[in-house]
Amino acid sequence: MSHSEMSLEETLRLLDRLAAQSLPLWDIPEGATARLINVSENATYLVEAPGGWRAILRIHRENYHSEKAIETELAWTDALRADGVVETPAVHAGRNGRRIQSGIVEGLPAPRFMVLFEFVEGDAPDESGDMTDHFETLGAIAARTHEHSRSWTWPPFFERLVWDEKAVFGPDPTWGDWRDGPDVSGEIRDTLEEVETRIRARLKAFGRGPERYGLIHADMRLANLLVKGDHIHLIDFDDCGLGWYLYDFATAISFIEDDPRVPAMKDAWVRGYRSVRSLSAEEEREIDTFVMLRRMALLAWIGSHIEAPEPQQLAPGFARVTAELGRDWLVNSP
Repeated sequence: MSHSEMSLEETLRLLDRLAAQSLPLWDIPEGATARLINVSENATYLVEAPGGWRAILRIHRENYHSEKAIETELAWTDALRADGVVETPAVHAGRNGRRIQSGIVEGLPAPRFMVLFEFVEGDAPDESGDMTDHFETLGAIAARTHEHSRSWTWPPFFERLVWDEKAVFGPDPTWGDWRDGPDVSGEIRDTLEEVETRIRARLKAFGRGPERYGLIHADMRLANLLVKGDHIHLIDFDDCGLGWYLYDFATAISFIEDDPRVPAMKDAWVRGYRSVRSLSAEEEREIDTFVMLRRMALLAWIGSHIEAPEPQQLAPGFARVTAELGRDWLVNSP
């Protein structure tokens, strides 16, 4: 049975077994257990041992990242932490000295890469009320990571995803074709075809100069900030790659692009960003182009990951709202 033919329930059952049998790969206290806490591109486990010891185990999705790509992610997070840009979780090396482990159990079609992160104390900011202060913080963090990415010397094994228009609209899109998303047909599809054409044109005009395009987090949502007192950790660099810096704002409002608070969030993010790094009026005007690019990517993501609980919950109405956002954007971005 191939992975694509296997149900999510069966896949997670096998990954649970893999997590449990893999714990001895690291120097972990006796009696440790692994409990699934999140599944998206990867399966994430909380590892707990008697005495309060904790860590986070990430089992990578099959055929999503190569070992070099994961090493690149870890190298950048190391550099961000070492250079004082932002706090990031450290990684536990295995007993063999390697930070990336690999394992398989009977029933899985191929081995999976695994990384064990140090547990970080803290909570994600509350997203239920006024989020302007949080988005100002997020904007400043984004700007610091962008400045760092411009000066960081890539390791010789550098390999990461690319989040450009080809990743969303090309012949081999990273998350699939948005046309295969749920309920994409008729007027909705016609509108989104026009949106794609406009996005392509605007991105071509915007260009990829080094001041606008480089290594980005690519999933910098409030959920990926862990706050405790004065300490703020930025986590989950699994999607980091090459893209436009403004795409990091678009990822910050993933799935809530129609929230009435978004204009205030954007103003706050820009304010925080400019406290660290320059952002021209032209660039600010183009932010909504990246919001639409991201929304189209998310529509494709829902369609290609529909077996998972979160995409199933998001699917109803997502294409319709995407088209509504697209129509407004087409009017306001001639």
